[in-house]
Parts: sequence; structure tokens; C-alpha cells
Amino acid sequence: MSKLPQISADELIKILEKIGFEVIRQRGSHIFMKHLDGRTTTVPNHPGEKLDRGLLNKILKKDIQISREEFERLL
Repeated sequence: MSKLPQISADELIKILEKIGFEVIRQRGSHIFMKHLDGRTTTVPNHPGEKLDRGLLNKILKKDIQISREEFERLL
């Protein structure tokens, strides 16, 4: 199994919007997103930094509940 790619918060937000998530609010550098079916996630948006692979893995598995393969297809 290959490592997850390191992506920026902006790239992740665009991917989440493709699959039906929308930005509901922002507090500081944290963007809160929600899907119509009730799933939610928080994306820390720190310009110039990539998301940590551990955090990205947690968002994929627990928050948005998609597989790595499905995520890599969306890239």
C-alpha cells in the first residue's frame, strides 16, 4: 500500500466539494464542512503548509468515510 499523497487544505476542500460537502462556517484557520447526509469534518487551513498524512487518514476514515482508493481517484 502506498503512502497517502501530501496535499494542501485548499486541494482537500475542492475534493470534498466535488463529493457533496459544503463549507458551513470558518473559525480562524479551521473550515467546517458538512454533507447533506450528516457527515461533517474540519479542515485546518494553514497557507503554505501541507496536511499531515495522519490527519488526512483520519478525515478519510472517520469523518468522510471513503477508502484511500476512492480518494486517490478523486485527485
